[in-house]
Amino acid sequence: MLEVKQIQVAYDEVPVLRDVSFNIKRGQVVCIIGSNGTGKSTILRTISGLLNPTQGSISFNGVPIQRQAPHVIAGMGVAHVPEGRRLFARLSVLKNLHLGAYTKKSAKDMENVLHWIYTIFPVLEERKHQKAGTLSGGEQQMLAIARGLMLQPKLLMLDEPSLGLMPKLVTKIFETIEEIKKQGLTILLVEQKMQEALELADYGYVIQSGKIVMEGVPRELTENELVKKTYLGM
Repeated sequence: MLEVKQIQVAYDEVPVLRDVSFNIKRGQVVCIIGSNGTGKSTILRTISGLLNPTQGSISFNGVPIQRQAPHVIAGMGVAHVPEGRRLFARLSVLKNLHLGAYTKKSAKDMENVLHWIYTIFPVLEERKHQKAGTLSGGEQQMLAIARGLMLQPKLLMLDEPSLGLMPKLVTKIFETIEEIKKQGLTILLVEQKMQEALELADYGYVIQSGKIVMEGVPRELTENELVKKTYLGM
């Protein structure tokens, strides 16, 4: 579904990503794991069109997208849930959800998607008229994910969904992603919490200093001595 080939990305001519390559098959959950500042978020921003690679290519379902505008890429079925949630705090939960469904052509389509969203996130239906900024941290993260799902994407990209949450809420968020996975959605997950991400993923990549340094199925990565020392504290 997604193929990233040798992309390079720079901020003000300072290289951030170096020859990054990976791919995702339909229905997979793939995680990219690494410490802060290693380029994980930059990968997602480049796929969604917010940044342009200086080199390399990105194709989605066989179509090159590395020079497409973000709204075009979203219209193709790529939803990006950014780090930090980026909600419209003064708008209601419902209006935030509506903004995620801007590609829907009819009110009926909107209602059908909302019904699906509320089966996954019942708390959002209870709070639909509440301002997004008054939700708890965990509820805000659920809303951010739900807003991405309103697009009914073919690929859902999640950037650090556990960021800033208490352990109990982190568990809840990963349980929610597991539920979404069961529905067959393809997911690209960027995370610092390696153990939780690998328990969920079908395949993983480890990034350091803007380069993919390791890849494999979860068992291979969790049994690797370097990974144990660097990311699992073992």
